[in-house]
Amino acid sequence: EPVVSLAEVLAENEELEKEARAVLGGSDHERCSYSQGVVKRQALYACSTCTPPGAEPAGICLACSYECHGTHRLFELYTKRNFRCDCGNSKFKNLQCKLLPEKGKVNSGNKYNDNFYGLYCTCKRPYPDPEDEIPDEMIQCIVCEDWFHGRHLGAVPPESGDFHEMVCQACMKRCHFLWAYASQLAGKEIPPLTKASSLEDEGIVLKGEESEEQKKEIKKESGVEHHDTKEEKQLEQFNEPSTSSGYCRKFIQKFPMEIAETTSEFSCGCEEPVCKLKELQSKPFVKKDTATFWPSNWRSKLCTCEDCLKMYSELEVQFLTDECDTVLAYENKGTSDQETERRDPLMDTLNSMNRVQQVELICEYNDLKTELTDYLRRFADEGTVVKREDIQQFFEEFQSRKRRRTNRMQYYCS
Repeated sequence: EPVVSLAEVLAENEELEKEARAVLGGSDHERCSYSQGVVKRQALYACSTCTPPGAEPAGICLACSYECHGTHRLFELYTKRNFRCDCGNSKFKNLQCKLLPEKGKVNSGNKYNDNFYGLYCTCKRPYPDPEDEIPDEMIQCIVCEDWFHGRHLGAVPPESGDFHEMVCQACMKRCHFLWAYASQLAGKEIPPLTKASSLEDEGIVLKGEESEEQKKEIKKESGVEHHDTKEEKQLEQFNEPSTSSGYCRKFIQKFPMEIAETTSEFSCGCEEPVCKLKELQSKPFVKKDTATFWPSNWRSKLCTCEDCLKMYSELEVQFLTDECDTVLAYENKGTSDQETERRDPLMDTLNSMNRVQQVELICEYNDLKTELTDYLRRFADEGTVVKREDIQQFFEEFQSRKRRRTNRMQYYCS
C-alpha cells in the first residue's frame, strides 16, 4: 500500500480548506443572506426536493442549505450575481424558512436558468453526467452564468488554460458589440497600463489627439511622414482611459493653473466625446459563431462613454464595467476574509510527544480518517448535507467502538 505521511495529509487538508473558502466566498453559514437584500455575489444552491422539475425555480443561500434543507437533495450552483435568498417564500409550498420566516413572496430581481434544475450547457445535461464518458471540464460564462462543456463552445479553449473569463456563443450574439473588442483583446495578453509622468509626456498624449486635418498639415509642413506599427497603435489605443472626455480631463486635473492662464480660445482637440467602441467598429473585424476567451484585465478596456453605458444598461450587462464582479475577485474575498493566522493544534501535539506516542496517535488518526471517510461517503452518494448532529453521532459511535476494542484487549508478560 502507498505510504502517506501525516504532514502530506495535513497539507492536502489545508488545500481543500482553501478551495472551500474560495467557493463559498465568505458566505455566512449561520445567518440567512435575505436580510442583506440583493447580494452582489454569493454561494447558492437549488433544492430539487422542494422545487423539482416542473415547479418554479428557486435559489437558497448557504445558511439555509444547512439549516432548512440539510436532508434534501441539493444542486450546488457555485456563485450567482445579484441574487436574494428564496428559502421559504411562495415558491416553497410546504416549507418555512427556519432562519428568517418573514420574507416577501417572491424576489422579482432574481434571474434563473436550467442550472436550478441541475442541467447545464447547451446539451442540458447534469453534472457530473453518469452517461457522459468523455472527460471535459465545465467553464462558466460570465454573462449568463451557465456552465458549458469545453467541446460545446464552438471554439477550443486555450490549451494552457491561460484565460480569465469566457463569454458563450449565445451571449456573444446578444452582446454583439463585444466582437469589436474581441479582435483586439480576446485570447491575447494586454500590455500593462502606462501613465504620463511629466508635462512633456502629457504634451505627447495631447498631440496624439489632434484631428486628421491637423496631422496632415503638420506632415505637409515638415515633409516627414509618421508610420506607426500595428503593435504601437494597439498599445496607444488600449492604454487610453475609458472616459468620454479622453485625456483632456487628466490634463486639466494635473495642470489647472496652466489652463486658467490660457485664453478662451484654448483647445486641446478633445472637446468631442471619444467613444472607444466606435473607433474599433470603424475598423474591420470578424464575427463568429463561437465563444470567446478573455485575459485578466480586459474589462478595464471597455468604453464607458455615455452612449456605451446606456447600451450596457439596455442589454443588462452593466456589471461588465465592474472589475469587482469577477469570480476571481469573489474567490479572493473569500480567501482573505477567512484566512487566519493560526497554529495547527495536531502538529503542536505531535511535537510534544515521544516516538511511541507519535506512532500511536498516527494509528488512531488513520483509523479515524478511514471511518469518517466511509461515513461521509454515504451523504455524498445521497446528495444530502452533513449537519452538526450527524458529526456528533459519528464521534459518539466512534468512541463507543474504541472503548469496546480497548476492553477486549488482553496483555501478557513474558
